[in-house]
Amino acid sequence: MAVVITKSPTAQWAPGSVNLPVAEFPTSTQDILTNAEVIATEIIDSLNQALRDNDSKRVGDLFCKDGYWRDHVALSWDLGTFKGKDKIVSFLAGGHNLTRVEIDRSSPDYVPQLTAFNPFGNVQTIRVFTIITTKHGSGRGLVNLVQEDGNWKFWTFYTALDELRGFEEPLGPNRAKGVQHGAILERRNWLDRRTEETKFENSSPDVIVIGCGQAGLTIHARLKMLGVPTLVIDATDEVGDGWRNRYHQLVLHDPVWFDHLPYINFPKLWPIYTPKDKLAEFFKAYAQLLELNVWTKTTVDSTSWDDDKKQWDVVLKRRREDGSTETRTLHPKNIVQATGHSGKANKPDIKGIETFQGDRICHSSEFRAARKNRQGKKAVVIGSCNSAMDICQAYYEADYDVTIVQRSSTAVAGCDTVAKLLLGGLYREDGPPLEDADLLLWGVPTEVLKANHQQLTAQQIERDAKLINGLQNAGFKVDFGPDDCGIFMKYFQRGGGYYFDVGSAQLIADGSVKVKQGQEVSEIMEHGLKLTDGTELEADEIIIATGYQNMRTTTEQIFGTEVADRVGDVWGFGPDGELRAIWRKTGQPGLWLMGGNLAMCRYYSRVLALQIKAQLEGLSK
Repeated sequence: MAVVITKSPTAQWAPGSVNLPVAEFPTSTQDILTNAEVIATEIIDSLNQALRDNDSKRVGDLFCKDGYWRDHVALSWDLGTFKGKDKIVSFLAGGHNLTRVEIDRSSPDYVPQLTAFNPFGNVQTIRVFTIITTKHGSGRGLVNLVQEDGNWKFWTFYTALDELRGFEEPLGPNRAKGVQHGAILERRNWLDRRTEETKFENSSPDVIVIGCGQAGLTIHARLKMLGVPTLVIDATDEVGDGWRNRYHQLVLHDPVWFDHLPYINFPKLWPIYTPKDKLAEFFKAYAQLLELNVWTKTTVDSTSWDDDKKQWDVVLKRRREDGSTETRTLHPKNIVQATGHSGKANKPDIKGIETFQGDRICHSSEFRAARKNRQGKKAVVIGSCNSAMDICQAYYEADYDVTIVQRSSTAVAGCDTVAKLLLGGLYREDGPPLEDADLLLWGVPTEVLKANHQQLTAQQIERDAKLINGLQNAGFKVDFGPDDCGIFMKYFQRGGGYYFDVGSAQLIADGSVKVKQGQEVSEIMEHGLKLTDGTELEADEIIIATGYQNMRTTTEQIFGTEVADRVGDVWGFGPDGELRAIWRKTGQPGLWLMGGNLAMCRYYSRVLALQIKAQLEGLSK
């Protein structure tokens, strides 16, 4: 079935985001008979000898001309990708922390082998799982070897620090005893100790985390395992309210295998797609089981950074059960803003909005449910991504006459396609262990990941042809992400602009939800709205599903303009191939940003926690 491809315009990227090039795949090595184990051993041995000799040029000579080295706090206390042997050599010559790389032989699945690298299977590499040692700890890595000019060389090389020496996580054989046996005066039980720890009456946490959604909970969990006194605060009444208070029919669009949190996976009985209230309850249990220090009903009243003491002065306001307010001043060395990777709700200043006389007009963040028994009522939803499409479906099911106003274009994929094609190679019921799946995903340099998703998107277009054609025939404009590299790349570069179809696509295709495409709203009227082409739409309810502003707008709300300007724009790619400002040092000392979907929070919470712990222990500046 033919599909007309509409490419995403550059204006859809996050402000200042770099549109990274799509990597060129190397020539296939499929027909070459090799002993992968011998080849991998020889090149890894050569690498270790060059590392021992501190010879960065010899290290660079082991890489393809356009090879990649992606590193997450193993080479240095930062994230970055180095493309081309010249940049690799230049970075290593300036000093680094890596001391040794070994082939991981702890599982038969890790044995070096010739394997299909890309979705089409027309590129073969020798894949090598590695264990790395640095001056400060250890971690894992992933290598892909290809032939260049008759020699096997590194094409992609990934290193990531997992553990700090001397600060190993208390897991398995390292678990805490949990009790002091013997006769001890004034013995405190577990509840006594937990109550004291949570109150911070005679101490101040080293880290305050603002926000207790998946970002705040996962970074706190990682920091707790590293022995860092941490407090997470949230303005809501209960842990999980950030999800609990969203619109009634919300269900996660990512499958459960992609969404596990650190240390406690969702149980095997968990549904594939998680309802928002069920997720909220899991978050509440997660915080309790991991003994996280949470203050709900708490807001930041003021902050100031003391550059001499290298700490914050933070004034918190906490609502008591009787409605009164308690004020506490704490002095953390670090603050993690975990308020979501987006910022303030994007509420455009539309002419006449105050004149609307209908039943409801609000931003999608304020929408909870479509009212019942409203047959014949008209709803207009401005926007065309996940929230807008879900809200259209809710209105249709409540028997409204629904129109969606789509101003630009939307990347669309069927939920089943996302689960089975875009994620199914790694995250599925019978997939590899979660840590391995994460390694295989994040161990790929972004330009190469983009090339993979360009091929996956080509397959997605074929798989979703009926859905896409139905949308386009109804006048709904569909795109396929940056350089036709799909939904995930659009998420990384913009943070939105996509829809995982759970039903609204068919409603649009069969005319049950009407579409007005390519127009802005020029004016809100008493009983409807007017578009820039002069079209007028009657409306009893108007939902403005125009997304959110950059995360820095929330930074500005909490810390002020000066700090927000130091941080700069968040999300979207920087020239180093990593997302900007998040999970790494910002321009403001002592301030870190944490966000992303559940899978990103699971992975990057470790990356960020290690940086914070290293700084607290004086291992990094």
